[in-house]
Amino acid sequence: MTAGAVTKTDNQILCKPHCKEIRGSIDLPALSERFASLKSASILGGNAAKGDADRFSYWAAEPKEIFEFKTGQKDPFGKLQKVLNKYKIADHKGNHTGLPLRGMFCGGWIGYFSYELGRYIEKLPETTIDDLKMPLIRLCFYDKLIAYDHVEGTVWLIALELPGDCEKPQDKLAFLEELLRESQTIRISEPKPADLETIDFSHIRCNMDKEYYLRTVEKIKRYIYDGEVYQINFSQRFECEYEAEAINLYHWQNHYNPSGYASYIDSGDFHIVSASPEMFVTIDDGFIRTKPIKGTRRRINETGRENPQIKQTNTNNFNELLYSDKERAELNMIIDLERNDVAKICKPGTRKVTQPRTIESYPTVFHAVATVAGELRDDITIRDILKAMFPGGSITGAPKIRSMEIIDETEPTARGVYTGSIGFIGLDGSACLNIAIRTIIITKRKAFAQTGGGIVADSDPEAEWSETITKARALLAGIKATQKSKQRIVDIKKKKTESLRIKIK
Repeated sequence: MTAGAVTKTDNQILCKPHCKEIRGSIDLPALSERFASLKSASILGGNAAKGDADRFSYWAAEPKEIFEFKTGQKDPFGKLQKVLNKYKIADHKGNHTGLPLRGMFCGGWIGYFSYELGRYIEKLPETTIDDLKMPLIRLCFYDKLIAYDHVEGTVWLIALELPGDCEKPQDKLAFLEELLRESQTIRISEPKPADLETIDFSHIRCNMDKEYYLRTVEKIKRYIYDGEVYQINFSQRFECEYEAEAINLYHWQNHYNPSGYASYIDSGDFHIVSASPEMFVTIDDGFIRTKPIKGTRRRINETGRENPQIKQTNTNNFNELLYSDKERAELNMIIDLERNDVAKICKPGTRKVTQPRTIESYPTVFHAVATVAGELRDDITIRDILKAMFPGGSITGAPKIRSMEIIDETEPTARGVYTGSIGFIGLDGSACLNIAIRTIIITKRKAFAQTGGGIVADSDPEAEWSETITKARALLAGIKATQKSKQRIVDIKKKKTESLRIKIK
């Protein structure tokens, strides 16, 4: 793609995308490993499940700019919109970004929004202990990245031309191409498997004990009986020592628990490893979609305990979830909540349920999901979308505001990025953000994993406890397996790297 003139307006920096297509084999874990060695790396996907989600995986590092909003500061959404408005695609017309594939992230912002950002949308109590003290928003502006199209099996090198930039777009593309070549000299050893059933929770610290959990579920049910809420998403947090590299844990999750909205964020003080299967919002061509998950069952039979790599589907659990009146009602409540949220920002008459309740299979569990969509009004911005929909209803409860008040009352510690969102916001108005479940926060040689579930009127406290433990096992198993081998799992290939056929667009 040839470059045209790029200018800076009084208030905006206009960027022109350049790209290079590369056809040939690619080692996804090796590329993730190479990028993880760079400053402020962000990885979205990097596993085969991305192909069934939003098609593309992305690798970026060494951002041009970092935006952070921390607790105690004011006007997060005003500051956010100001920084998002700073860069725009030059000569952007209609739905075209200058890239050959629709829906591809062409550069812009990657990062996360913490759950507690919701306090700046609604007036909520602040009684939880914020012991991790993560920024509420952290976004990195990347002017170069690698994208992989899982459908076509094609690699795209993408660089933004910025006015006054000392680094030319051709140099940026050459830098990315060199990273890709270097990744071909890396071999990632297969991560060690782990038996989910052998996780010893007596050695895992938690922000509540089982007695507190069961007692609190009964308390939440009383709120429901009194008519204050219909459902509450209640969660507990697990903590353990972690001295391995964060990227090793990401390799493990991508190997044994590949998820369509997986992400890896290096923010210096914190590393985030997310194996989320849930999409919060996808924005493309003026349309928005959200896909809540409600209802979970274990997928693996007990006969798979000796070798957890053998995925033997438990059809009884599948049918139990499929025909569960409790789980169906739970998802229906969240569908109604999301329909109301989407209606705030969409053109009248365009919101609809495009995918009714469906049971989807994941490596370790079954999930019940649905999709709600609509056409955005012309004046809607990312700020408007977040204020209307954040945090996602599937991880708060219904009605949302009262649910969040009860969550603050009953959960001892702040959630941080857990049940917030991770993903990208493109310069062309596109975005894809996950719900940050199945997400591990690593800081100061400790790993924090949090899991929860929706509590409704007929919830059985013991069953709800078991569900959170089931979800936690998959996360803690990866931590345990990675800890067993603290040494790097990277080897250098001795054989000569195969050449790639390069096609310049």
